[in-house]
Amino acid sequence: MSEYTAETLWQRGDAAFVDNRYSRRHTLRFDGGLEIPGSSSPHAVPAPMSDPAAVDPEELLVAALSSCHMLWFLALAARKKFRVDSYVDHAIGSMHKNAEGKVAMARVVLKPEVHFSGEHLPTRADLDALHHEAHELCYIANSVKSEVVCEPVYVDG
Repeated sequence: MSEYTAETLWQRGDAAFVDNRYSRRHTLRFDGGLEIPGSSSPHAVPAPMSDPAAVDPEELLVAALSSCHMLWFLALAARKKFRVDSYVDHAIGSMHKNAEGKVAMARVVLKPEVHFSGEHLPTRADLDALHHEAHELCYIANSVKSEVVCEPVYVDG
């Protein structure tokens, strides 16, 4: 069994707190030592209590789904001897009320654009199969209740 860790650090500072006007800015620290600024989404809590420049949990979920799909896709493409030169995903997450009436990340659409080079290039069918298998193997997609959709951007070569 593997375990993954992250620390979320927040301090009140000089804010009164009980007036609900405290800063939502915090630090996210990962096991490799990386720290990134976090905050609530400015869609949920207006600035200046949130920090639009920081990463919010909703963005982190979309990024985790995108990253996991990409890592599986790259591994599968390498196994098939397709040389990937670049991979860019413009993933979009949408918040809606779910069947239980709760606001949730109801849908995440992955839009990967992958560029290949070399003599062995994938066909459209190869790409569809690679993305399908990457989606099936993605730990994060297998962990969430949200609908996760992959809509790759196909490019030549």
